[in-house]
Amino acid sequence: MNQQQNDSSFENLWQELKWRGLIHVSTDEAELEKLLAGEPITYYCGFDPTAPSLHLGNLVQLLTMRRLQLAGHRPIGLVGGSTGLVGDPRPSAERTMNTKETVAEWVGYLQGQVQRFLSFEGDNAARMVNNLDWTAPMSAIDFLREVGKHFRVGTMVKKETVAKRLHSEEGISYAEFSYQVLQGMDYLHLFRDHQCVLQTGGSDQWGNLTSGTELIRKVEGKTVHAIGTPLITNSDGTKFGKSEGNAVWLDPEMTTPYAMYQFWLNTSDADVIDRLKVFTFRSRADIDQLAESVADRPHLREAQRALAFDVTSLVHSVEATNKVIAASAALFGQGDLTELDEVTLRAATAELPTAKVDGGGLGIIDLLVSSGLSPSNSAARRTVTEGGAYVNNEKVSDPDATVHPQQLLHGRFLLLRRGKRTLATVEVS
Repeated sequence: MNQQQNDSSFENLWQELKWRGLIHVSTDEAELEKLLAGEPITYYCGFDPTAPSLHLGNLVQLLTMRRLQLAGHRPIGLVGGSTGLVGDPRPSAERTMNTKETVAEWVGYLQGQVQRFLSFEGDNAARMVNNLDWTAPMSAIDFLREVGKHFRVGTMVKKETVAKRLHSEEGISYAEFSYQVLQGMDYLHLFRDHQCVLQTGGSDQWGNLTSGTELIRKVEGKTVHAIGTPLITNSDGTKFGKSEGNAVWLDPEMTTPYAMYQFWLNTSDADVIDRLKVFTFRSRADIDQLAESVADRPHLREAQRALAFDVTSLVHSVEATNKVIAASAALFGQGDLTELDEVTLRAATAELPTAKVDGGGLGIIDLLVSSGLSPSNSAARRTVTEGGAYVNNEKVSDPDATVHPQQLLHGRFLLLRRGKRTLATVEVS
């Protein structure tokens, strides 16, 4: 983990978190401000293995954890091997329960992702835990006697998500209803074993977060704290992090670095400054300068480029991000396509129209038509003669030209371009 420092222009960490828009709800604000400004504390955030990867919503928590650690506090990353077997109640419908083997496999994946954002060295080294370690040995009777007796059903049914489900046709199972008890027990365990006094999470988890603070107050007679970060939405009210119904994942196999970079690059002017505050470690002065650029020189998209570079580098590495930038430039003739590795090339061209042809049909006219760049042979011929046809960024001026096998990228790909910006790919079998 690169040890970037917190912004020294703020009086304290709490004020920086507020300026970045990371505090939507919390326990006692004055006490939290003093707590975070004092001696190092232990805090935690939990992630459930309901998929083989974390997504951009989880990234808010990962970066919040990182900010607290950079300020000297001690993080615990919890991946829920037990809570992942039950499933946090959704507002709409019951979750599908995954097999124990699947959940265990996903626990390993998520632990690896969480670890990339924290430092496991030094005086405030991070710790990774799995709540299955203390939940599995407990019998149902012990669970009910030692933990369940401290929860009041009247309070539990008032939790927002539970209340919605209770009044829906779907209803809610006892398993999902009990989820908040499990999460409260996690906080109690970490308080007892690691003196953990702060939990962070999304504001939609507030009922689960406070189940832990209340349990510790009842059982131990101690006050601990929770912070709920806001749910990120776009300025037009749409849900953040969704692209045509698909989450933007942190796993490069599920969302490529190229797709990740493009997602951030396409951030609207209205949203980009807020995104820089939440998702980057840029200073207040840097972000203020980028805000001026958005206002005065929006066509340059300097803020979007800074955002895309920073977040993609945090998630995937600077090297991967530089490859993405090179690929973006190369697609439009500003770089060498032959220098792109196959994975980056595939990612960069994934959204383009693609034609598959056999090795015998490599005439430029046939390629333009089969790829959809030209509607007919005559239109394709006109494109070539007018100087608007390119193969791998090389202009083709002869309508009778053919592509030779040695021109294929990685032995089987071609990038076709009509004019300045209309692209398609061809895969040669």
